[in-house]
Amino acid sequence: MRQYKKVETTELDKVFCNKCGKEILREADFLHVEKRWGYFSGKDNEVHEFDLCEECYDAWISDFSIPVEKK
Repeated sequence: MRQYKKVETTELDKVFCNKCGKEILREADFLHVEKRWGYFSGKDNEVHEFDLCEECYDAWISDFSIPVEKK
């Protein structure tokens, strides 16, 4: 006799840029940010997560007063 159990899995289907809303193709590179805010931050223990396509990342960092370090 065989007994089976139902196993649910979750796998990534699609990624969308949070800024422009376009789908990020699987072969493209992108920025993923996940931040758990600490106490005394005004966002106590909230986790914020977003993805940016390379184009939106480039536009975002172009506004930085201090440029990103490139190695």
